[in-house]
Amino acid sequence: MNIDEYRDIAPYWGKDFEDAKQRLIDNKEYLASFLSLLGGNDDAERTKAYLDGVFEGIARSRTYPDFHTMVTAGVLIPTVIARTMTSFTASGAENLDPGKGYLFISNHRDIIMDCALLDYALLIAHRPLCEMAFGDNLIQNQFVEDLFRMNGGVIVKRELPMKEKYLESKRLSQYFSELITEAHRSIWIAQKSGRSKDGIDETHPSIIKMLYLSKRGTGTDFSDFINSMNIVPIAISYEYDPNDINKGREEIIRQHHDGAYEKKKYEDLISMCKGMKCQKGRVHLSVGTPLSGQFSSPEDVARAVDHQIHLNYRLWDTNMFAFDYMEGTDRYKKELEGFDGKAFLSRFAHLTPEVRSFVLNCYANPVRMAIKERS
Repeated sequence: MNIDEYRDIAPYWGKDFEDAKQRLIDNKEYLASFLSLLGGNDDAERTKAYLDGVFEGIARSRTYPDFHTMVTAGVLIPTVIARTMTSFTASGAENLDPGKGYLFISNHRDIIMDCALLDYALLIAHRPLCEMAFGDNLIQNQFVEDLFRMNGGVIVKRELPMKEKYLESKRLSQYFSELITEAHRSIWIAQKSGRSKDGIDETHPSIIKMLYLSKRGTGTDFSDFINSMNIVPIAISYEYDPNDINKGREEIIRQHHDGAYEKKKYEDLISMCKGMKCQKGRVHLSVGTPLSGQFSSPEDVARAVDHQIHLNYRLWDTNMFAFDYMEGTDRYKKELEGFDGKAFLSRFAHLTPEVRSFVLNCYANPVRMAIKERS
């Protein structure tokens, strides 16, 4: 794999990494403010220890896997877990072959945390960390780009004319294929463009079509290619979504404006920060098993990914309560003994009925998908 062919989109290597590292060191005060926002607390001594750990990791990093392991998965994510989660559990990562590259296809609820928590699950299972694909719309400035690409970020260029977009998608397909089958490294992608705003986790077949683009016309059998990519579905379940109300308001505005919604400047960045610093309750991440078998179309692959995500999704009290409340049933009455439904509903009491209903359905939809999958 010739990484130089992908220098403009791939994680930083060599001089590019050293240059980005120096930019972070030169902007130490700005970085400290940013990191304090995400992982600091009211205890000055603890905050100092946390920041010292981050800067020590930066100083010791020589490659993006170093930075990824020592800084992000080693210090930042454990701090976020300790501050914003009742518990974090993971399953399945221990079954992965550390010598293989995988394509992780995940349901997508949070811009940063979904992939970051997968990396943490891989770290504690003593498995190699993965790269992550993200849209160039998230790159607000050089600082943000440096943090992404020093963490194994791979840029997906979205704002291109149609012909250029096709060629870029084909090149991205080639990158994924070479990364997994030649370099034996792993990468994370979301199951569709953008986060799930409605709690419905469905893989978009266009993602699978993009993966195969570089092999079309080469004689490579579609099913053989899918098996060679070692596709592993990832289901991540948050008891509370820090951006639940924001997502609900956005989608209701979109519905009232024929599907249009214009994001404000830095809106994605604000969502990133909120997703990291606000309470999430219990969180579980399930690593599925690699897809294998005969696949005749992208839709077949998407269904196979969804099957595992829907069955492996951990249903929390918030999901079961919202389902019973919105459906007017007591299906989960036994499981909900001791759950304070009134306190949960009070989170949304200030919302308009339309937004409130939408947000509650976001929590209920994973239950609906699990019931449908098992029927």
